[in-house]
Amino acid sequence: MQTYCLPPQNSTQQNGSANGGMYKREYKETFEEAPLYIPVLTYLCYGILILFGYLRDFMRRWKLEQCNMAEEREKQRDFVPMYQDFENFYKRNIYMRIRDCFNRPICSVPGARFDLMERVTDDYNWTYRHTGKIIKDVINMGSYNYLGFAENNEESLDTVKNVLERYGAGVCSTRHEMGQMDKLQELEDLVAEFLKVEAAMVCSMGFATNSTNIPVLVGKGCLILSDELNHTSLILGARLSGATIRVFQHNNMKNLEKLLRDAVVRGQPRTHRAWKKILIVVEGIYSMEGSIVRLPEIIALKKKYKAYLYLDEAHSIGAVGPTGRGVVEYFGMDPEDVDVMMGTFTKSFGSVGGYIAGKRDLVDYLRSHSHSAFYATSMSAPIAEQIMRVMKCIMGSDGTLTGQQRVNQLAENTRYFRQKLHDLKLIIYGNEDSPIVPVLMYMPTKVGAFARHMLRKKIGVVIVGFPATPIAEARVRFCISAAHTKEMLDKVLLELDIMGDVLNVKHSRNSRTNRTVVYDENNIELDA
Repeated sequence: MQTYCLPPQNSTQQNGSANGGMYKREYKETFEEAPLYIPVLTYLCYGILILFGYLRDFMRRWKLEQCNMAEEREKQRDFVPMYQDFENFYKRNIYMRIRDCFNRPICSVPGARFDLMERVTDDYNWTYRHTGKIIKDVINMGSYNYLGFAENNEESLDTVKNVLERYGAGVCSTRHEMGQMDKLQELEDLVAEFLKVEAAMVCSMGFATNSTNIPVLVGKGCLILSDELNHTSLILGARLSGATIRVFQHNNMKNLEKLLRDAVVRGQPRTHRAWKKILIVVEGIYSMEGSIVRLPEIIALKKKYKAYLYLDEAHSIGAVGPTGRGVVEYFGMDPEDVDVMMGTFTKSFGSVGGYIAGKRDLVDYLRSHSHSAFYATSMSAPIAEQIMRVMKCIMGSDGTLTGQQRVNQLAENTRYFRQKLHDLKLIIYGNEDSPIVPVLMYMPTKVGAFARHMLRKKIGVVIVGFPATPIAEARVRFCISAAHTKEMLDKVLLELDIMGDVLNVKHSRNSRTNRTVVYDENNIELDA
């Protein structure tokens, strides 16, 4: 476990004068390693699965077992193969065995509880058929519904209903044609006010917010320094840009500074000319690890080496910070220190789409050059109204304290759930203030068994394995919500306690190493 002393969330938390001194706000981040025999047994488990996988592939080749995978016709095999045998090996022989834990269709509002359609398979999870039965009142521990606004509250949704009746459900055009609406301009102004920046631009899809806008910001002759755990949308956007990409170790500031120093000193390969731009790309909260970016240090490095910073707050906006304004507020940083602020409305706001925010010149440039503005269908008015409804609630401009209460409740639920998991001797990852809580199971067979047991107890969980995680670090990922009651969390913890003993996953030795990092007023790390 690492302990950091960071800039305060407000002036009352600062120790010393307003212009200097050290900051005394702590947060804890946990990445505990399992005993050595656990990864050894995990690799042995994969070895056995792979051995039987090759045996089954041999049987399929000789028609001793039916192959359900899509295959090329004989005349197509002479050209570029459509389906790579090795690439699909994992899916054919391992993923399909635990696939019944994924992709379960819900048939209700995805709130703190939801309803699931029951299904069965007759061919080992290759296809499913629905029984017509519904599993009701399942506790939802997998949705990114951090503030609980994915709800069916008729009174709260009245404004959304009115906008739907007036504007209709869709726009059927892009922003540059007939898709510009007064509601979108109102939303963009509100987002800029919420983030305390000059301007913002909204996109109709969160994934495309990254993948279509990063190529506009950098190109050939530019350098992107990307955290190794960045989301696929960031990776795709970086690749589409044509810029040179170098990856630094997750939240490792020494590794990042080394890459920055080398980039400044050596310049571009072969020519050694200076890079046109150096863009650091990070996330606020990492969705598979539950860790929070070390923003003060990254900003300090950005300023030192004259680089730019692209911050993806998809999972952190609304979820952390005293008033839900994300990691920039969580660390008490100035929004102007972040060159490009990106986020989505698909988590805390219970809606869809994303935004890019920052200086007005930046936003105006993106409006004129972004593919999401030129080619993507504009965000519909009811969606924009839902986002504004939630954002005004968080800001308190709707005249209530509901938003702030939900932000506080999420923080309380997160701390409670994480502390109980520590008490159960389960190995968990991430920051103590992060509502994403990965619990390590390690073996793929254990995560499958765990998910099935939890569903029988009417608890819906998300299990994650290779290739989304390292091969020996399969896990269950819990997402905490402000809508969760203490009774719900206690029921989940009880079943976790039982299954932790059954599956033998209580490996924590509570032997975490504490390290303190202290920052001065310029966000420079000092000796503790």
